Amino acid sequence: MSELPPQVQNMVAQLQQLQQQLQAVAAQKAQVEAMLRETEASLEEVQKAGEDTPIFKAAGNILVRVDKERLLKELQEKKETYEVRLKTLERQEERLRERLTEMHKKIKSMLSPQAG
Repeated sequence: MSELPPQVQNMVAQLQQLQQQLQAVAAQKAQVEAMLRETEASLEEVQKAGEDTPIFKAAGNILVRVDKERLLKELQEKKETYEVRLKTLERQEERLRERLTEMHKKIKSMLSPQAG
């Protein structure tokens, strides 16, 4: 088979770009999922702590004593932010997968021998 037609070469390049974008989104999604799990675990631990139990939060290289209710609110907000970000990345990942599938089909149809 001779070289690919320029139009097909262009589509293959686009396909590779989509694959790279999908990999980047998947990596971001994994990172956000990990941060969400960590935040949920922290939230659970703070909720379990007794009212008289001192609670500390890392602030750079030091630990600072914090109010339980304030920390619960902060962790809940952080959790909600991660959940929204995760949903956004999931939608983005889904769209990229759909575009990849479409691109594969187009390239395959362009490379298959045409009937007639």
